[in-house]
Amino acid sequence: MCGIAGIVGPLASAEVAQSMAQRLRHRGPDGDGVCSQPGVALSHRRLAIQDLTAAGRMPMLFGPHVLTYNGELYNHVRLREGLPGPWASSGDSEVLLRLLATEGRAGLSRVVGMFAFALWDTQAKRLLLARDRLGIKPLYYRVLPDGIAFASELKALLPLGTPDIDQSAVRDFLFHGYVPAPKSIYRGICKLPAGHMLEWQAGRLTVQRYWHPSTDRVERSAEETVQELDALLREVVPQHTVSDVPVGVFLSGGVDSAVTAYYLDSPHTYTLGFEAGARSEAEAARRVAAHLGTEHLEMMAPQADFAGALDLMPELFDEPFGDSAAWSNYLIAQFARREVTVALSGEGGDEIFCGYPRYWSRIGARSNLLNRSLARYLPPLSRLASSMQRHGYVGLAAFAAALGGMTAQQIDAVLGSDWKESQYDYLWFYRQFWREDLTPLAQLRWLDLNTDLAEGLLTKVDRTSMAHSLEVRPPLLDHRLVEFMLSVEPRLLVDERRRRGKLLVRRLMEPRLPPDHLNRPKSGFGLPVHRWLRQNPKLLQDAVRRLMDRGVLRRAVGTEFRRAWYLLVLDRWFTAFG
Repeated sequence: MCGIAGIVGPLASAEVAQSMAQRLRHRGPDGDGVCSQPGVALSHRRLAIQDLTAAGRMPMLFGPHVLTYNGELYNHVRLREGLPGPWASSGDSEVLLRLLATEGRAGLSRVVGMFAFALWDTQAKRLLLARDRLGIKPLYYRVLPDGIAFASELKALLPLGTPDIDQSAVRDFLFHGYVPAPKSIYRGICKLPAGHMLEWQAGRLTVQRYWHPSTDRVERSAEETVQELDALLREVVPQHTVSDVPVGVFLSGGVDSAVTAYYLDSPHTYTLGFEAGARSEAEAARRVAAHLGTEHLEMMAPQADFAGALDLMPELFDEPFGDSAAWSNYLIAQFARREVTVALSGEGGDEIFCGYPRYWSRIGARSNLLNRSLARYLPPLSRLASSMQRHGYVGLAAFAAALGGMTAQQIDAVLGSDWKESQYDYLWFYRQFWREDLTPLAQLRWLDLNTDLAEGLLTKVDRTSMAHSLEVRPPLLDHRLVEFMLSVEPRLLVDERRRRGKLLVRRLMEPRLPPDHLNRPKSGFGLPVHRWLRQNPKLLQDAVRRLMDRGVLRRAVGTEFRRAWYLLVLDRWFTAFG
């Protein structure tokens, strides 16, 4: 796992590319490299995972092609067999380079893995950027007057100058808890969306999606489906351990990480616990580790360092990011990195196996005249008003409310006049992936897989782990597994009457895990923000005052406000970068 950066155009030079890559040193502390030619410079920061020798260094050249690459290909050995030699290295980077040089962008359909890369064709003077199907790895780009620049993280593009803030991105952050692709917090700097490729040549830029998974259902019995899932997991999960460095597994008290650990042979597992017992999953993880016979280590976080978490957010994400669980992800990555360079996680299990309560809660069913009236006339920032606003929606707006952060009414109520836009379409991001042809369960899961997964969950995991030079791999988001689960009948996934999800994985794993483990209530690693704010009300008051002084907010909010953490994060970002 690595950091990549580069620039095409008159500003390109080895010095500029190295300056960009230096800001990504945390992503690749094991070495750096740069390839500079007239009008183009590609750079790389290396975290050595496969082929630890100098033969695995990048940028890598093959004929007229130059590659800088961040990721892992789990089928690179099989791909290598069908490509021409001789070979200079044993890792996956050279395989990807030769595959792209031989088959062009069509070769992406054969790749199994997570990746973000840039391929420069010195003959055609053409740049190809691509991001993996689910968006596990990040990639930003910036169109310049006479060229283009790209990088793994936004911070590496800022040496080229800091653009103006995109005010619409602030609205989007408050609505989603993140800035959705293709936007970033800055005008002119974009995220390449998951499953997309970008081609730049002679000033002409095209962006298109290359992964189009089917949502067609396949008729199978429950027993056949369980058997196929079992066989697929036995193939997929071990493949994600390919590495020349130590590999571990993040083990929580949930199902998804237990599934990951089960399909490995005596893995090393790592757990983060909290002194607040009600929030800690350490005991449940310990039982699973003992049951599966893993080499288990756990770290106890004595108490949440709220000040530290707030100060960390701007540095980690470069733009406002509202998931308070980022702090616990940061801590477990820091802990695991003491022993391993690669860790597998259970990310994506809730999306593909249907584990969120919203999948069985009949979203939009509560909308009625009373709810809509209360939503309209109650003070918009009150808890009751927030609840009525969410219950009053139907259709896409109701699904978005189940996923999102602040409501449109709340955002419009707090933003200063210069930061609002009349009739702003807060649903624009979700609207791209709204499928009227799907059933409600399939609609919501399609939204999850194409929106919040990459921009929220996977962004959180990438930044918090790579801050410690730790590569995290989510085998449950292997595209083969995702495509299989999209074909499964909904009746095998969710029981609305009993309000239960993950039926398929429950049936598969119940005899393989400790008794009653599958019946544990779902818990997360978010910080106890409101309890903390009640004890430290001045922190929010000061943050709101600074945002009001900047004109971003026009009114104060109290510590009881449901999304107060978003405002704290926004203030810290403005303080650091604004």
